[in-house]
Amino acid sequence: MSQQHELPNKEGQKVPEVSWPIRDGDDWKTLNSKDIFSGRKVVVFSLPGAFTPTCSSTHLPRFNQLANVFKSKGIDEICCVSVNDTFVMNAWLADQEAGNITVIPDGNGEFTEKMGLLVDKNDLGFGKRSWRYSMLVNDGVIEKMFIEPDVPGDPFEVSDADTMLAYLDPEASAPQEVSIFTKPGCPFCAKAKSLLTEKGYDYEEIVLGKDASLTSLKAVSGRELVPQVFIGGKHIGGSDDLEAYFKQLA
Repeated sequence: MSQQHELPNKEGQKVPEVSWPIRDGDDWKTLNSKDIFSGRKVVVFSLPGAFTPTCSSTHLPRFNQLANVFKSKGIDEICCVSVNDTFVMNAWLADQEAGNITVIPDGNGEFTEKMGLLVDKNDLGFGKRSWRYSMLVNDGVIEKMFIEPDVPGDPFEVSDADTMLAYLDPEASAPQEVSIFTKPGCPFCAKAKSLLTEKGYDYEEIVLGKDASLTSLKAVSGRELVPQVFIGGKHIGGSDDLEAYFKQLA
């Protein structure tokens, strides 16, 4: 897609004052930008649409994954803005299991337009949508913006979570990705999960019978017993193996 105007960088300016109607359970409520940003440090990332490929596979999940790291760097909240209605945004948040993210349904595009980043995606049947960007808002003032380059398509080069984290702290290291295969009622699984939590590791739990089969477990680990733990893409093994792994690191 070719942009018709220069993408504006609003660093040093106040974030737009906008109110959004949101659906909270069965009730309608109002979310106000002043309440979100005043007296707080907030990371915002904006994207073309809920349930779209890059947004769902990478952009939102990575911010959700690094939420605790951002919190340790003084960030009070991470918000995702998209020109979608509140029902779509809530459904997407639930589908992504991204409980660390606050979704902002900018359905009328008012916030995005005031940011100068409302763009035409009629060629995709999307209508008006947000250009992809991220920003750090400090007490209502935009401190830093990472705006994707003005090139055709949907570039995703600078608005990612890791780039924002590097801005906040160049020495910060992202946590390793951890996955654990378990099954209900397994005491060794409970031991492994407790150990991961004790060591400060967030993990993705894959429950046999619900999320995966015994065949899947054997295919990825070569073993048929649970738990099976993977850290940073490396197969650690069961609960005793995990305990030995952490002793080796000490």
